[in-house]
Amino acid sequence: MQSGGSVAWAGGRIGSGLAWALGAGALWGLVFVVPLMLPEYPALLLSVGRYLAFGLLCLPLAWFDRAELRALSRADWWHATKLAFVGNLLYYALLASSIQRTGGPLSTVIIGTLPVVIALVANRRDAARDGRLPWARLWPALALIGLGIGLVHHSEWQALHADPARDAAAYLWGALLAVGAVACWTWYPLHNADWLRAHPQRSARAWSTAQGLATLPQAALGFALAQAGLAWAGGSGFTLPFGPRPEVFVALMISVGLLASWLGTLCWNAASQRLPSALAGQLIVFETLAALLYAYLWRGEWPAAASALGVAALVAGVWWGVRVRPQREVAQAHPGRSRRVRCASQCSGNNAP
Repeated sequence: MQSGGSVAWAGGRIGSGLAWALGAGALWGLVFVVPLMLPEYPALLLSVGRYLAFGLLCLPLAWFDRAELRALSRADWWHATKLAFVGNLLYYALLASSIQRTGGPLSTVIIGTLPVVIALVANRRDAARDGRLPWARLWPALALIGLGIGLVHHSEWQALHADPARDAAAYLWGALLAVGAVACWTWYPLHNADWLRAHPQRSARAWSTAQGLATLPQAALGFALAQAGLAWAGGSGFTLPFGPRPEVFVALMISVGLLASWLGTLCWNAASQRLPSALAGQLIVFETLAALLYAYLWRGEWPAAASALGVAALVAGVWWGVRVRPQREVAQAHPGRSRRVRCASQCSGNNAP
């Protein structure tokens, strides 16, 4: 076995990766409550406003990583641009629009399927690189996460039927938009991890800043188009350029731009460098838990019993999932034939970290 051909996921590396993923989830959860705080603002304006702030904040931050940023190739910047569009602008436009139609928790639990979706995709897609998480041990964790999501969804669906003022059609349309957001954020972390794992010598902070810089021109163009669209539909009564509550809008955009977009991405990049993609995908459940907490705090109410049980199941699923270790696939030659066998990643002390 070649020492450079596999990765040893040591306990310290896993532990630090978990801490970074927890930090990313706590920060990313903030973005779920912003559309509830600004219900009169179009989702597109919330998305481009957030990432315009993110990009502008990255301009002074780029000074600290100027050497790293200069070392990025044209292909690297193109990759950052694609990540910025799909994982930032498109994802948040879909998510904010969904939250404004569903009220928050439903969109949150649909996004909460990401640990399951990403784990399923990554366990097939990245097995040769990261090792394969054994399905026999992975399924219980995924089942618990799925059960938790189902319980929270059931509670929200009952609340919908109990409130005649809520629009079921808008609610279902919001659910479909959330599915679109799931598709965007299934693509983003896998392709982001591809770059980070292919460039282990690169700084996670610099790559976060690079994505912010790549987002800036896209967000600026989007902001201009959003302003033009609102001006054309002048009958809406929306006050340009920052809406009816400009101080609140600007303060929230700067806050989520710095905390969720830059610092959250930094934390996630650091986690992605330390964890297998299938395991990191499960840890996006931290974002779901944080978002549910913030949504219920904003509502000023306790979750229903089914929702509380769902949250407990989500936590149990994560606890189970992080204890599963990937198994490496190695080739062993035999006279007249060759076969593949699986070996736990810790079976060789020579594996490169």
